Amino acid sequence: MAYLPHQPRLSSTRPVVITGAGIHTSMGAGFVENADGFRAGRTAFREVDLFDVSRQRVGSAGQAAMPEQPTGRSGMGREWERWDRGTRMAWAAAREALSQAGIRGEMPVCVGTSAGAMPIGEDYYRAALEGTRRGQWSRVETYQPQRQMTRMMASLGIGGPLRIISNACASGANAIGQAFHLVREGRAERVLAGGYDGLAQMVFAGFDSLQALSPSGIPRPFDAQRDGLAIGEGAGFVVVESLESARARGAQVLGTLLGYGAATDIHHLTQPHPDGDAALITMTAATRMAGLEPEQIDYINSHGTGTPLNDVAEAHAVARWAGESVSEVRLSSTKSSIGHLLGGAGAVEAVICLMALQGQWLPANVNVREVDPVVKFDLVREPREAEVRYALTNSFGFGGANATLILGREVER
Repeated sequence: MAYLPHQPRLSSTRPVVITGAGIHTSMGAGFVENADGFRAGRTAFREVDLFDVSRQRVGSAGQAAMPEQPTGRSGMGREWERWDRGTRMAWAAAREALSQAGIRGEMPVCVGTSAGAMPIGEDYYRAALEGTRRGQWSRVETYQPQRQMTRMMASLGIGGPLRIISNACASGANAIGQAFHLVREGRAERVLAGGYDGLAQMVFAGFDSLQALSPSGIPRPFDAQRDGLAIGEGAGFVVVESLESARARGAQVLGTLLGYGAATDIHHLTQPHPDGDAALITMTAATRMAGLEPEQIDYINSHGTGTPLNDVAEAHAVARWAGESVSEVRLSSTKSSIGHLLGGAGAVEAVICLMALQGQWLPANVNVREVDPVVKFDLVREPREAEVRYALTNSFGFGGANATLILGREVER
């Protein structure tokens, strides 16, 4: 069973918009490069060369090229060396979002991550086994994600309260959802929000030991013969702002944030409820908050990992949520192109929804040979031009964390 407290519609809330967006994935660096890749239907998987994968069943992932080290900044070179891969990608995405929004200074920051700076912990462990202790305290210190993020904030000229959210694969979506509530309810004018995760050997080996990874290294969400997911890495950030604040400073509005739903699926640690109960709750809560009906949603970026159980549960949830209009639902999983970014997935996929809203096209669910009969919706297998006014993105994590966000193209009030 899934449980979600009653969420009444609130009358004393403010319109919320997005004024900046940044992204870094294996598809590329930045909003434009990623949008071009997804619009072309490209995939971005490669053999992992960060650590030894010779003893694993799978050796490939959505490994990203690292952002270029910034130059001309006092002390930044040394700081950069202290950061793990995930933090470097988070910095690049956050910097892009802030630059696009044209803002710095005091604002809350909400960040979702699952692995955090785990590669630093792995390095410390190896050094400890070798008996090397001198100079290792700084590595322990930076293992904490909040420490990495405060350093990132300082380097970007941001001050304000920091919230770290870590509930597996829903972390990034929940971070944006928290930012949405802060702005919507008048507790902040703007919030920097997003999620990130870098490839880590322990995480990679863990998913491999669960036999959750596709042996081919290529995920095929909603394919009848799908056999697992692929791990990816990257970061996505947005500047969430009140419409009033954005208009007052003449900021460009990239899109609107309209709805957010969260729920917990207590069916099983790693398996969703077969009928997608919690997913149904989050989708229903988000559409209700947005004041929309399912048939008004033009595109769904699904959680769609490519595992046998997850995709079935989400397909059932979408069918229950959409009802008679399910055949009109256009849906794809962009994890088929870049893999599962874990704590960064929800934030990255929210940015991809912005791409669809701005460009008026739908990203593809690639690699599908035969659509699973459980699929009743319109599975978008190739990029296509389309009118997109409202987009919904789902994020479901191990441990039962579920989240749904709804974004809009235009300001309507």
